[in-house]
Amino acid sequence: MTEKVSKILSDSMAARWTALILISLTMLGAYFFVDMIAPLQKLLEINRGWNPSTYGFFSGSEYMLNVLGFLIISGIILDKTGIRFTGLTATAVMVAGGLIKLYGLTDYFNDGGFGFQFFNSFLPNLPATAKVASLGYAIFGIGVEMTGITVSKTIVKWFKGKELALAMGMEMSIARLGASVAFFFSASIAGYKEVGDGIIEGNLMNTAYVGIAFLCIGLLTFLVYTFMDKKLDKQLDAGSEAASEEEFKVSDIKIIFSNQGFWLISLLCVLFYSGVFPFLKYAVNMMQNELGISAIVAGRISGLLPVGAILITPLIGYIYDRKGKGATMLIMGAGLLMIAHLVFALAPLSVPLAVFAIIILGIAFSLVPAALWSSVPKIIEDRYLGTGYGLIFWIQNIGLTIFPMLIGVVLNAVNPGVSEKLKEGLPAIYDYTIPMLLFAFLGFLACIFGFILKGMDAKKGYGLELPNRKE
Repeated sequence: MTEKVSKILSDSMAARWTALILISLTMLGAYFFVDMIAPLQKLLEINRGWNPSTYGFFSGSEYMLNVLGFLIISGIILDKTGIRFTGLTATAVMVAGGLIKLYGLTDYFNDGGFGFQFFNSFLPNLPATAKVASLGYAIFGIGVEMTGITVSKTIVKWFKGKELALAMGMEMSIARLGASVAFFFSASIAGYKEVGDGIIEGNLMNTAYVGIAFLCIGLLTFLVYTFMDKKLDKQLDAGSEAASEEEFKVSDIKIIFSNQGFWLISLLCVLFYSGVFPFLKYAVNMMQNELGISAIVAGRISGLLPVGAILITPLIGYIYDRKGKGATMLIMGAGLLMIAHLVFALAPLSVPLAVFAIIILGIAFSLVPAALWSSVPKIIEDRYLGTGYGLIFWIQNIGLTIFPMLIGVVLNAVNPGVSEKLKEGLPAIYDYTIPMLLFAFLGFLACIFGFILKGMDAKKGYGLELPNRKE
């Protein structure tokens, strides 16, 4: 009998945390690119003619192609070809999509550059710039979600039986640093300035160029990680990750779909994330309208959400690893999501109250992801874990496609004439009460599914309330 290698690379704390930092930097660049346009919504509306419906279409376009099945394919590719091939492919797709998005936002294209007439010839209610930027964003979306499931499976590979939830939390914290940088600095990088009479100055391309630079750095850090991954694979016996990838069959999707725990955690995931990411797309503009503050100040308040999550998520992960209570954390996070959005919807909003609500939302954004993603390996077997993550992300992406568009349509519908006034340089504000109530309703539904999942865990014995760490 062949004796198992006594110590492999993932047993080294320094090695596994180095691997985590490398892949987390890839996600940091992706998260900056995802949120870099959010603080510039008003600039887009006035300078590019993007009303809330157009902006909502653009925001939801990130997930469109994934909803059409690309995410499921991504999960299968991950289980069939492994982490290195999938990760490098995904990061390259992110860069390619980002470049197309960047082109659509340029003054050159807006002034009638290559392809303008073609994109201006259909869907007349959407500006050509929005169509090209949305196409690039959709291609980028394939890459970022494929990267996301690859990173999740990578963390399980290095940390299962060790500090899994803490590692998941740390990865999310580093990634969210990219979102925080976007909210804190995108408007400043663009030179955003409101000079009065409805005139706004700024060059959003400055921010877009920084976003592309972040994506390229992320591709390079993942490339460096692949050398560590290859060394670890050589040390693993047959029957580890590589063998399980070969055993995967497409028919195993039926097994995943028949798993009640998979559906409950997927529904909770889509409801919770639809209450966070689409909100962040509108948060800066909402605070500008509700509080009468600049995009820079509103961006910094919004940026407190990922900052809070950066600080708290690793702690939540540590507690889950040591003490358990994953299902309880999911319920608490969903409840806090509902409370935060009810504050935005119904309370007489002030800057201190907005900061308070963002902090509450940041705590929710720490509780749910740290518990959710590290709970998936307890519900889905390792040999089709990549496909399982892909399917969960696919269901999540359905909500992330629909909800930004829905919010944009609702915002237009309950604020007739506001967009037209802004385009004419006249003062006007949007009332965000109804959109915020819709976000709060998502939190309410997520709470319900959280309680159902906790009951199912007690019945099926998934171990969601048990610690991750095996002493």
